[in-house]
Amino acid sequence: MSARYDVPEADAFTRTYWEAAARGRLLVRRCGACDRAHHYPREFCPYCWSEDVSWEEACGRATLYTWSVVHRNDLPPFGGRTPYVAAVVDLAEGPRMMTEIVGLRDEGELRAGAEVMAGFREGVPVFRIRPDSG
Repeated sequence: MSARYDVPEADAFTRTYWEAAARGRLLVRRCGACDRAHHYPREFCPYCWSEDVSWEEACGRATLYTWSVVHRNDLPPFGGRTPYVAAVVDLAEGPRMMTEIVGLRDEGELRAGAEVMAGFREGVPVFRIRPDSG
């Protein structure tokens, strides 16, 4: 089996996140001390440093914060996917997340604040513009 370069290698801590993603569930971490959610998953809260954090399923709704249409990438497996949209979204739970926008009919659909919804491609969270995003 060839190595995958587009998926981080799961360790004992992140395995929960990647196993949930493989089942179509997006997880974030929530702090029991300050009640703020964060992403990427860490064993402590990046806001108050508490270790009282737990997994929570995200609703999958987000808004598009920024993006870049990548027309050239020579690194495997991305070269075969160009053009693609690398993006940052603001999850409804609060955290900002790097991702990819998929399923575009036209690049004109991309606009700051567009509503997007999580989906999964080969166990990796990706987002689509919501049809009712207007």
